[in-house]
Amino acid sequence: MARPKEKSASLFAGLWHIVAMDEWDEDYYNEEVQAFIELEANGSGHFQFAYVSGSMDWRSTTRDGEPAAEWSWEGSDAADGTQLTGRGWAKLKEDELHGMIFIHLGDDSGFVAKRANAKKRPTKK
Repeated sequence: MARPKEKSASLFAGLWHIVAMDEWDEDYYNEEVQAFIELEANGSGHFQFAYVSGSMDWRSTTRDGEPAAEWSWEGSDAADGTQLTGRGWAKLKEDELHGMIFIHLGDDSGFVAKRANAKKRPTKK
């Protein structure tokens, strides 16, 4: 069944490069590819930082009265082959995404991401 999209979805749709994470340094989160979050207009998406990658199911919502995106995700850690799930959220702040990503029963980290000019997902180094 199709779900209605809120007007604010267009604020978040696109490719975003992760430029900072609270728990990991830049060398680590950019280990395999330039870390990214890609939110597609249809409510799906993808992300990767370090060896963790996943597919997302996201929705437009509000947090503290401001437009936000929230998602669940499933994926893996390529370093050890562990299957992972989790959730996350982000709000727009001065043309950047500021949010949190959570690994179920694992780590979590705040992040900052900037909109990329490219339309394609990053490729492995």
